[in-house]
Amino acid sequence: MSADFARAARGWIGTPYLHQASVRGVGCDCLGLVRGVWREVLGAEPEQVPVYTPDWSEPQGDEVLLRAASRHLCRVSLADITPGQIIVFRMRAGAVAKHLGIAAHCGAAPTFIHAYTGHGVVESPLSAPWQRRIAACFAFSKR
Repeated sequence: MSADFARAARGWIGTPYLHQASVRGVGCDCLGLVRGVWREVLGAEPEQVPVYTPDWSEPQGDEVLLRAASRHLCRVSLADITPGQIIVFRMRAGAVAKHLGIAAHCGAAPTFIHAYTGHGVVESPLSAPWQRRIAACFAFSKR
């Protein structure tokens, strides 16, 4: 089933970046991409997402994104990332986790699909700089 999420995420590539949106082909941010893929593969979202600012919860140091992921997803080992799983990133050391992507290809050349300011939804190499930023990884289904 995980591959279904990666396949669905690839259908969003080229969608423009739009803060708080989650409409394929129209606009989304990184959370909107995950929300849209959830709807396409699983159906209704598990909870309504509150309004959030681009800095998320950085000023408060609150791990809002990690807590929400833990409520609805199954945390997996970073050593076991497979296509279709959600990767949560810290954009800098010591900062709250506030960026997400969906693993797309694993092995010799891992990639992930994410919505990135100024670029929209793209598939990027999961390069060493991105790997250093990984805070957690989750599977879509709860166990």
